[in-house]
Amino acid sequence: MSQWPATKARLVKKALFSIGWKKLRQEGTSHMILQHPKHGLYVWAFHDSVEIGPRMMKRIADKTGLTPEDL
Repeated sequence: MSQWPATKARLVKKALFSIGWKKLRQEGTSHMILQHPKHGLYVWAFHDSVEIGPRMMKRIADKTGLTPEDL
């Protein structure tokens, strides 16, 4: 079993902002470009009501530094 639970996208986005990610831009699209001083850029393409599964949560964590405790 994964250490990551299925989680709503709005909660994941909020957690990313709490660990230092900032919105760089979002111009007329659902894709939001996030920036972090240590991790660089990450494209966020999830709508707030979408549930993100454990496998995708692991992929997001690998690229962003997110931990289960951050949620």
